[in-house]
Amino acid sequence: MSVTVKVPTPLRRLTNNQRQVQVNAGTIQEVIDGLEQQFPGIRERLCDESGEIRQFINFFVDGEDIRFRDGLATKIGDGEAVSIVPAAAGG
Repeated sequence: MSVTVKVPTPLRRLTNNQRQVQVNAGTIQEVIDGLEQQFPGIRERLCDESGEIRQFINFFVDGEDIRFRDGLATKIGDGEAVSIVPAAAGG
């Protein structure tokens, strides 16, 4: 299934400055695998050494945070949008 992945500004240098990219995926894990295949090195920005999504990176499927679904196993339907959103911090 083809899904649209919305890429945040800090990661766009890894995607040739593309705001959105297409990957064939049925889960968030497959999205990450597809991104890594197209853009080598992006996985280390998204996942830690154990393969889990980094604490400061959030994934949303059609606006819903995957932490409240099935995490990396969250299923994605054909044509659904996946957003990668870095956590904001400040004070």
